[in-house]
Amino acid sequence: MFKFNFFSISLISFICFIVILIISFCFFIPIFQNDSSIFLSSDLSFINSPSFELSFSQFIWPTPGYTTITSPFGRRVSPTSGASTNHSGIDIGAPTGSNIVAIFSGTVTYTGFSGAGGYTVTIKNGDYTVSFCHVSPTFLVYVGQHVNKGDIIATVGPKNVYGVPNNPYKDSNGNPTNGATTGPHLHLTLKKDGKAVNPLDYF
Repeated sequence: MFKFNFFSISLISFICFIVILIISFCFFIPIFQNDSSIFLSSDLSFINSPSFELSFSQFIWPTPGYTTITSPFGRRVSPTSGASTNHSGIDIGAPTGSNIVAIFSGTVTYTGFSGAGGYTVTIKNGDYTVSFCHVSPTFLVYVGQHVNKGDIIATVGPKNVYGVPNNPYKDSNGNPTNGATTGPHLHLTLKKDGKAVNPLDYF
C-alpha cells in the first residue's frame, strides 16, 4: 500500500499549485488584456472631435488666438478721456474683425451702444452676467437669444464708429470712437451677483 510521507505531500501540493497557476493564466490574462486595451489604446482621434473640449476651467477664453491683456482688472491710470480709473474688467488686444465667443452659455440680455463701453453684447446665466464691449455694430445675436459656450456672438469692433446720436467719445482728431477706447480691443466685464469680479479668476 502506498504511504504518504512529507515528500509526497509536498510534491502533490506543488503540482496542484502549478496546475492552478496555469489555469489562472489561461483564464484571466485574455480578460485583462481586453479590458486594458480600453485604457492603453493609442487611438486618440476622439480628441479631435468637435464635441471634445479640452478645458478644465469654468469659462472659456473669449478671443480665440488673442490673449494679451492690455489693461488689467482694478485700479489703473485712465488711458483716455471718459475711461474709468477703476477698471471693471479686462482689456484684451485683438484686431478689428476678430471673433468673440460666449464664455459661458446663457441668454442675451442687451445689444446696443452702452456709453464708455461702446457697442456691447451682454449675456446672463444665473448669478453671472458678462458684457463684451467695443464690439462691431453689426450684431450677430439678438436680445432673448440663447447662446452656447463657444458660440461666436460678436467680432471686435473698429476704433471709430459713426451715426451714434450724442456720442461724447472722440479721438485726438475729433472723430467719434466706439466708446472710451484708443484702439480695437475687447473689454470684458464679468459680474457675479451684480458685482464686478476679475475675469481672470474664472479661466
